[in-house]
Amino acid sequence: MEYFGNKGIVNLHKTAFFCSRKCPADIILKSLDWAKSKKDNGECVISCFHSRIEKDVFDILIKGTQPLILVLARGMKKRWPKEIKKAVEQERLLVISPFDDTVTRITQKTANKRNEIMVDIADEVFLAYATKDGNLDELLKGMPLGTSLTNWTKRRV
Repeated sequence: MEYFGNKGIVNLHKTAFFCSRKCPADIILKSLDWAKSKKDNGECVISCFHSRIEKDVFDILIKGTQPLILVLARGMKKRWPKEIKKAVEQERLLVISPFDDTVTRITQKTANKRNEIMVDIADEVFLAYATKDGNLDELLKGMPLGTSLTNWTKRRV
């Protein structure tokens, strides 16, 4: 694993946020409201912030004060946007990559691995929306009982 930022964040209670790439409009609005409710409350949110709605949630959360964990489905980036650098300097962001620097593109395999890692390190999971038979739906089906799935708080917005 490669890390960038405050490693101490992993010791906090963490809620993973997942949302499929395609979701109904009402889910988008409710997800944004959820993000606004988390923005300054001190609860750590972990996500890949990859789908459009996940990126929108990140844009809200990065402006807050709560700790964040970003899990990549590729190797660690060499350059970061200003808001990422600022959050790292404030010690409220941890970026994790389970891949070495030679992995420069996201694939289905690397995305699946990233999602599994997020589930493993999260204390609870907030699943805004999972497309039937999509990647997140498959992740839910593939989790054996008695493992991380028991930690899931299956809430939908």
